[in-house]
Amino acid sequence: MSHHLVPKEPHRLWSVEHEPALEVADGDTVEFELTEATGGQFTPESTAAVVAGFDWDRVYPLAGPILVKGAEPGDVLEVEFLEMRSVDWGWTAVLPGLGLLADDFPDAHLHLWDLTDGRSADFLGVARVPMRPFCGVVGVCPDVTEPQNVLPPGRFGGNVDCRDLVTGTKLYLPVQVPGARLAFGDPHAAQGDGELCVSAIEASMSGAARVRLHKGRRITGPRFETAGSPRAGDDRAGYYATMGVAPDLMTAAQDATRAMIDHLGTTYGLAPVDAYVLCSVAVDLRITEVVDAPNWVVSAYLPKAFFPVNAGQP
Repeated sequence: MSHHLVPKEPHRLWSVEHEPALEVADGDTVEFELTEATGGQFTPESTAAVVAGFDWDRVYPLAGPILVKGAEPGDVLEVEFLEMRSVDWGWTAVLPGLGLLADDFPDAHLHLWDLTDGRSADFLGVARVPMRPFCGVVGVCPDVTEPQNVLPPGRFGGNVDCRDLVTGTKLYLPVQVPGARLAFGDPHAAQGDGELCVSAIEASMSGAARVRLHKGRRITGPRFETAGSPRAGDDRAGYYATMGVAPDLMTAAQDATRAMIDHLGTTYGLAPVDAYVLCSVAVDLRITEVVDAPNWVVSAYLPKAFFPVNAGQP
């Protein structure tokens, strides 16, 4: 059976107290519409002044909750993404105090994207970023006594910001409370692994997902399987990668990112803050090794296919 999740006043906290928006059964399909993460505070005409002053109480509007008949703690909910369509514009922002390099970039910054092409988006005439729409937030309600903020993810899923939860992917979530109380939010048009500046290409979207219930199948946290290669097509020209080597993974990730920002500035003439924004939507952070104590390695991978001229000097 197919259902339409009717837009209504969204909720912005994980809680069992929210009135269910919909009830579905195993195998049902849900169509949904999602508003970008600020709840409509940005427009295609916005400037960085909006970033500095937006209302945090309106952030992370969630669509749902959706009750799943028969779902109980100890079960697994499968969410298969069938379709996702971003609107024709989006934004990426540097938010003061947040992001991997918050100390390096303390000032508010906003980049607006033209998504009318539907396949890729131009970045300052330097690169084209392929669109891969997905939900940054997908989760079941955690078993909490007090309402929980959406920002941190958990074993229930939530704000995992996984760029591979695209059409065709199946996400598996451990049910925490009766009915599961599934919710969607934080739609993205594209993102790199890490979402480095704390925002992707944030863009409202519509889509559909199929829900399946696996009774008595216990898992400890979110899992997913993709329908194909996560970077199919993006890797056709290879990658330029930088490494961070440090005694902890966070420092290594920061160093790899700083090196990539330097590369983007030297090679393509991007200002540091613009390079940081591009890293957030196009660069993938990967753990290269965690076995050679006392230092670990994180690498930042930049698909060269995104650039009309595939320069690759150090």
